[in-house]
Amino acid sequence: MWSWLEHQRKRFRRLRYRLNRQIGKWHLPRLKCYGRWVLAGIIGFYGACCFSFLYLKWFPPLTTSVQIQRRIESVFSAELYRKQYSFVRLPEISRHLVHAAIASEDARFFEHGGIDWVELHTVVTSSWRHRELERGGSTMTQQLVKNLYLTTYRSILRKIPELTLAPLAELFLSKQRILELYLNVIEWGPGVYGAEAAARFYYDTSARRLDREQAARLVACLPSPLTREPEEMNRRSTRILARMRDMGW
Repeated sequence: MWSWLEHQRKRFRRLRYRLNRQIGKWHLPRLKCYGRWVLAGIIGFYGACCFSFLYLKWFPPLTTSVQIQRRIESVFSAELYRKQYSFVRLPEISRHLVHAAIASEDARFFEHGGIDWVELHTVVTSSWRHRELERGGSTMTQQLVKNLYLTTYRSILRKIPELTLAPLAELFLSKQRILELYLNVIEWGPGVYGAEAAARFYYDTSARRLDREQAARLVACLPSPLTREPEEMNRRSTRILARMRDMGW
């Protein structure tokens, strides 16, 4: 009896070994082929982003990935979509808006190389503790590359290219240029992109003429620009104004 069971066990092992070899022979070429295509896609994506950074050193973006995303989403929505986007140079944007954006979104903007490791460590630790991916930790450089090349959908798959593209952006672009691009492409409402469009849409003025209060209220909308209105941001705008004063602005 025991010898028969041992014989069957050995027979099963031989069959399993042969089956694994056949599956390996059949799948390995396919896996290699798929791997090459995936690698080529990754190299192509990062290569295109690098060429894009070179272009953005001197020219404004014609559109962004988030703008394309919103356009596609509007096809399946009953609400009318009207894009408002006007690129202006940094000197044409109120210094109050620049200061409010830095104070609220990225206080160490001029100190990091695209990733604020201190803030990122805090967010990762908190996310691990609460077992969910929390907001925050993204620098303005990360938010810029997200708007230019990625989408607003939150996932680890989006976070990986965001983290790897941010240092590349810092390599190709100056801090002033990153700040200028960020304030021009960031989403500020349904179909509203950039400081100039936001100033016109909410306050019927230019980005240059925004005062401290208006700037703080606009920046207070940035975490959720599709659901927040500047005039409703009393508490958050007050905190931003306090941070600006603490930073000497």
